[in-house]
Amino acid sequence: MKLYVIVPLCALFTLTQQAPSRDKCACELTNSEKAFPHDKLSTVENDASKCNSNITPQKTLELESLLLGLERRLPRLQEDVSMLEREDDGQLYAVLSLYVLENEMVEIKQLLDRLNGTTLGHQRLTADTTKQLKDLRAEMQQLETYDTLQVVKRQQDNKQLKRDLDQCRNRLYPIAQPTPPQRNCPHGEFRNITRVRMHTQGEYPDSYKYGAWGQDPKPEAGKENWYWLVMLTSSNIYANYVRRYSSLSSLIVGVSTPGNVEIHSSNPTTNTIQGPNVVLYGEALYYNCYNQDSVCRFNLTTKAVTTLQLPKGTRYNSKGNFCHLDECYPYTDLDLATDESGVWVIYTSKQDFGNLVLSKVEEGEPLTLGQTWRTSVYKQGVTNTFMACGVLYATRYVNKEVEEIFYSFDTTTGVERFDIGVFINKMSPNINSLNYSPVDQMLHAYCDSHMVSYKVLFS
Repeated sequence: MKLYVIVPLCALFTLTQQAPSRDKCACELTNSEKAFPHDKLSTVENDASKCNSNITPQKTLELESLLLGLERRLPRLQEDVSMLEREDDGQLYAVLSLYVLENEMVEIKQLLDRLNGTTLGHQRLTADTTKQLKDLRAEMQQLETYDTLQVVKRQQDNKQLKRDLDQCRNRLYPIAQPTPPQRNCPHGEFRNITRVRMHTQGEYPDSYKYGAWGQDPKPEAGKENWYWLVMLTSSNIYANYVRRYSSLSSLIVGVSTPGNVEIHSSNPTTNTIQGPNVVLYGEALYYNCYNQDSVCRFNLTTKAVTTLQLPKGTRYNSKGNFCHLDECYPYTDLDLATDESGVWVIYTSKQDFGNLVLSKVEEGEPLTLGQTWRTSVYKQGVTNTFMACGVLYATRYVNKEVEEIFYSFDTTTGVERFDIGVFINKMSPNINSLNYSPVDQMLHAYCDSHMVSYKVLFS
């Protein structure tokens, strides 16, 4: 547009009036549209935020965890009652068996009481949330009437069109899936993990940020259903005992029987636990020895500690941690893992330039280091590792809600993959330890004082 065409509105108005008056002219603008209710939009946003904070995955999974604990507890009670009926001698054995059954009934009652309380709370929450959602929907529909230019509708149409185009493109040019290496695993090939199967904070909610938990893959007779828990109780770095639970329901409701097995009365001191990456195997606890580049094995029966020295140059004392872009997890230099074949240790060293190193820990006396494999993945680009069927898997941080299993190293074939692409939905921003249980193919995570488990899916 040429400059002489642009005429100020006030000047034009003055010319059309042909008024010689020197008074200032004023133009009145009348808007026929209704004023947008910004205060109502702000109220709707606040209500939606409150609704999101009330409905969390933790609330849903709390009920599922309690039901899972009850599901596993009742068959065990039935077995104990059947054994009493078969072997009752009317004397000492019967008295002891009845005492055991009484303790089991007390645990089940605690589980049921907590389940009833949780169910009632969820019913009230569901009723309140349903009403809030109806109100929010009505208010949003009213706010949509102000969108006279149909901007929102066109944005929605564009999103739908983009989805349709993507689907059409994928059908025309299907993405070839990589063929996984063939190997011998009793469960088949690792494919995926389920959503969270169990979630609890146990008997110490929000008290101990770092720790580990799980099951013994090689338990003693009578302890097949037991669980263990290690919490870093000193400076979030050290621990001097392992806590035992006689069942999953006991762990969920926070009733520890038989209780603590102490490594040493002082914490920290020689041979106590350093860092959260701990496993239990064959009634022995494997962990990073305090202030050493060594693996300690603590026998829970004899209380004896055996030390395994790692190769010279191994990084320890928080110099070779798991990390992501925002932070590193302190004292995670050594990661102990279990699978169908036994115990493994994952670490890094100066001569490997910070890349992951994997070694098999051989049982026996003395404790020895078996075959070692070197990988090409940088340890500080990894947040956690675990073993399953002789394959090392590594995770990385995606965001506060999601972790990705992105890498694998097959010890049988030597094949590395960086395209696993299995995602873990988290209950807390950080996974401090990750253990695979070959007993039931569960993946146990300790996340900022939350104990969470996932089912591993094989083909």
